[in-house]
Amino acid sequence: MISIDSYGWIERLLEGPKAPAYNRVFSSVDPGEIVTSVVTLYEVYKKLKPMKGESAALSAAVHLRATTLVPFDDQLALEAADYSLSLRLHFSDAIIYATARRFGAELHTSDPELRGKPGVVFH
Repeated sequence: MISIDSYGWIERLLEGPKAPAYNRVFSSVDPGEIVTSVVTLYEVYKKLKPMKGESAALSAAVHLRATTLVPFDDQLALEAADYSLSLRLHFSDAIIYATARRFGAELHTSDPELRGKPGVVFH
C-alpha cells in the first residue's frame, strides 16, 4: 500500500513539473492499493474548484474515491495528535501522515514539512 498526499494529486491533475514522477507512482499500483485520507479529498477539491471549475474538481474527486478512502475518526484524531507533537506537523499534515502510518503505507509527497519523516518518499 502507498499513500499520495494532496501535493501529489494536485501535481498530477494540474500537470505540474513533478507530474511525471507522480504518474509513475500512480501507475505502479492499482487504485485500491492507494490509501487516501478524506483530508486529501478536501484539499484537492478545494484547490481545483476555483482553478479548473466544479466539473474538474468533481472529476478529481471520483479518482480519489476509487482509492481506499479513509474517514477521520476519534482514534485517527489521537494518532494524528501524537504525530503532530512528536514530528511537529500541522493539523492536516498530521492527519494525512497518521492515515498512511495506520496502513503501513509509504507516503508520497512534495510537502517540505513532511520531508525526511519516517515512511515518507519525497518528490
